[in-house]
Amino acid sequence: MKFLFNFSRSFSQKFSCSRLWAMIIKEFIQMKRDPVTLRMLIMIPIIQLVLFGFAINVNPRHLPTVVVAGDQSEYTREFITGLQNTKYFTISNANASEAEANQLLTEGRALFIVNIPPNFTRDLLKGKNPEILVTADATDPSATGNAIAALQVLANQVFNLTLSRGMPNLIPSNPPFTLIIHSKYNPSSITTFNIIPGLMGVILTMTLVMITGLAITREREFGTMESLLSTPVRPLEVMIGKILPYIMVGYVQQAIILLAAVYLFGVPCSGSVLLLVLATLPFIFANLLVGLTFSAVAQNQLQAMQMTFFFFLPSLLLSGFMFPFFGMPKWAQYIGQALPLTHFLRVVRGIMLKGSGFEMIWPDIWPILIFIVLVGVIALKRYRQTLD
Repeated sequence: MKFLFNFSRSFSQKFSCSRLWAMIIKEFIQMKRDPVTLRMLIMIPIIQLVLFGFAINVNPRHLPTVVVAGDQSEYTREFITGLQNTKYFTISNANASEAEANQLLTEGRALFIVNIPPNFTRDLLKGKNPEILVTADATDPSATGNAIAALQVLANQVFNLTLSRGMPNLIPSNPPFTLIIHSKYNPSSITTFNIIPGLMGVILTMTLVMITGLAITREREFGTMESLLSTPVRPLEVMIGKILPYIMVGYVQQAIILLAAVYLFGVPCSGSVLLLVLATLPFIFANLLVGLTFSAVAQNQLQAMQMTFFFFLPSLLLSGFMFPFFGMPKWAQYIGQALPLTHFLRVVRGIMLKGSGFEMIWPDIWPILIFIVLVGVIALKRYRQTLD
């Protein structure tokens, strides 16, 4: 009994509920004084729920498809209608030329080309088993795999109803035509060919935004910001001076990833390495500017890191790196189109896997340049506000 009394008195001296309550109140007050962190803690799980619940789809549908129609008839129109009824294909151009179709496929604006040959209907009715060529952009096997499987089922059923109208004898036990699937750019459907080039953009985004995200906040916390502000260096000069050294860091990272991709993982590099290096510069610059903007807005390094994560998460999920871009709803695609990583993934995969030239990657370069201008203006404005 005496032992319990002594233990209780000793415990009450070492632990006090009133002191604990005072600490809890103090932490709530501290949280109130840091509204940015509080908003991040609330918004990040909400954003994750929205993205994973509504935007992410591992079974993409309504994939952009181009038709090269060498034959126009009731049967070809029924085949095209059957394609759309599978919900995996959306016809973006129903009467394209061969050159137009190939350009759309190379630029990534179409994932399938359906090539219907001349005299298809005549050969079909004569039972000659004509062929339809479907060319798929296989740079991302997960985006086209289910759609290709749906094509195989379609070939067995698409003409049954039409042929049964007065011509039941024409309904063969085997498909009335042959569907040839050509997986272009990655015929073996090797996922490494899609992931490793994409990692170049992901790694550059994560590291470069984080590096410059701490640039100004570090100066402020270490007490060197006052010395910097007392110098005649202008805000634009400060920004450029903080960005240029890390451009070299970005290129070193790119070189490491590129060498590993080609010599370690066997990823082909069909296009110009020089073009890839030049096309990477706007992307590196854009990410460094984003980090610098976060650094100018944040009050401390913790806030800068939180903002970095806030930017990196949508970039990772909505760019087409982890999940098929065309599998997302339209509103998620619009957000993804505003992110530099989305366009850079198309650039690096286009150059390495498709051998794209400058004219093919330019539609994804100019959005990054516009992003640079907009973010640069915001960063410069926010930095000027810190001078007061």
